[in-house]
Amino acid sequence: MIDIDTLLAWGAAFKKLKANEIIFNEGTQAQFYYQLVSGSVRWVNINEEGKEFLQVMIEPGECFGELPLFDDGPFAATSIANEDAVIIRLHRSTFLQLIKENPEIHFAFSKLLSERLRFKFFILKEMANHNPEHSISTLLSYFKQTKKNICPKCNKIKLTRQQIADMTGLRVETVIRTIKNLQTKGEVIIEKGKVYCSV
Repeated sequence: MIDIDTLLAWGAAFKKLKANEIIFNEGTQAQFYYQLVSGSVRWVNINEEGKEFLQVMIEPGECFGELPLFDDGPFAATSIANEDAVIIRLHRSTFLQLIKENPEIHFAFSKLLSERLRFKFFILKEMANHNPEHSISTLLSYFKQTKKNICPKCNKIKLTRQQIADMTGLRVETVIRTIKNLQTKGEVIIEKGKVYCSV
């Protein structure tokens, strides 16, 4: 989202994370702007049984946990390093000053928030559909179109079957069975356990 040199010039600092390290918890107050430098981060809601509902998978260059920076509310989800990762963070008050002085960055955030809200509407509509094959096929098409969660060079889907289940509210067994059906129809290719969208 924001050029790293710009963040460093404003006093941001790098932080290394271990796999499964919690960055912040749902319901707590935001102290920093966070941006992923390397690795991956998942943004999840966790129920009483400890089951995760995946909101979004963050890739290098993307920010996360930005809602409280704009509305003063608590974090809406918990952020966890999906693997060893490096983030850069900037204190909240400094971040707000940065976007006040750089309207182009502020507009970029408006666009990002709109895209993430649009994705939530999309997911809710597909979950209400109750047709797993349609939901997963549409989700994969969305990833391909937006170039999110999919490798642009080879069309490999970066999410695991469990993560797709966590994102859609389906059981992982349903996702596995549905992806096999999509393979039979030629919509996906499965090679060595990896799933690829058809060209």
